[in-house]
Order: sequence, then structure tokens, then C-alpha cells
Amino acid sequence: MSAEPREPSPQPFRPFDRLSSERIYDSRWCGLRKDWIRLPDGHEQDYHVFEVDDAIVVVPVFPDGDIALLWQYRYVHGKTHWEVPAGRIAPGEAPEAAALRELAEEAGCTTKRLVRLPGFYPINGISPHYAHAFVALDCEPNDGPAPERSEQITVHRFREAEVRALLAAGEIADGFTALALFYYLASAHSRR
Repeated sequence: MSAEPREPSPQPFRPFDRLSSERIYDSRWCGLRKDWIRLPDGHEQDYHVFEVDDAIVVVPVFPDGDIALLWQYRYVHGKTHWEVPAGRIAPGEAPEAAALRELAEEAGCTTKRLVRLPGFYPINGISPHYAHAFVALDCEPNDGPAPERSEQITVHRFREAEVRALLAAGEIADGFTALALFYYLASAHSRR
């Protein structure tokens, strides 16, 4: 089944002129800068930009079609919810290598079939932060998860229909996870 032809996207807008930039905050986790920009109508204004390293998100799929989901606690909002492995890309690290590393660390799996899914900007109104998305097909368990000290994670296997039901019920609140799962389930790699 092929998609209906559609009109091409309009031409992109011309980027704003950046007049100056000031560092507000820096840490090993994130940065904040204040830019002064000129709008197309000539007005000038400030624009705060949140900086964080690009990330990966990976959907682990076993040979039988089961999908691994993590039951993970998140300190920033104090809740535990369903996620797939995700994390930042280390300086100099390829997105594929980061995906394999996070798959092993968080889901306790390995794969030889890592396939790109569409990537996305999760917070593009305030940051150039970009998420590279993947599906890891034919996953095999390895030595088990090795989460960081601040991570509380358990790994669970779900049938594809169960994951679809969780998404339909709004029970997957993590944006990285929901979008990566939607991209995977819409792809030709999903068994449906």
C-alpha cells in the first residue's frame, strides 16, 4: 500500500539574524544562553536557548516480536513510568554506538540489526536538542541491565498488541518513548 501523493512542503523561512549571544549557565549536563535576534519585521528581542547534548532512543524488539519496555523512575517529576532505552550521545560517539550502549545498559540486550527510524526535536521551541531514533531488531539478552547509580529500572516484555494498547490508552507518558514506538509501529519492520 503506497501513501497518497502530497504537495511538497513550502520553502523554509529565512533564519533570524543573531546579533549577540551571552552564556548564562554551563554544567556537564546542560547550558543556557541568551541570544539577541532580529525578527523579519526589524524588531529585536532576546531568545533563551537551552543546550543539551543530542540523544538516542531505541525500541528493543525480540525475534518473536515482543518489545522490551523499561519501568523507570524519574527524579524530576517523581514518577515511575514506561520507557524504552534512551540517553545522551557522548562527545565523539556515533549515534549507532550510543544506541547499542544504551540498549545494553538499560535493557540488558544486544542486537546485530539496528535500523534507523525518523529522528526528532523533542523540545524545538527552546532547544536544538535532537533525538536519533532506532529500532533494535532480533534482540538477545546479555548479562542483564547495568543502569547508572541514579537509575531505577526493571525490564519487561510486551506483545506488540499490548504496546499498542498502552499507547492508545495514553499510558506511555514519556515523549521519546511514545514517538519512537509510533514510528516503529508505523514502519515496515513492525509485524502488525
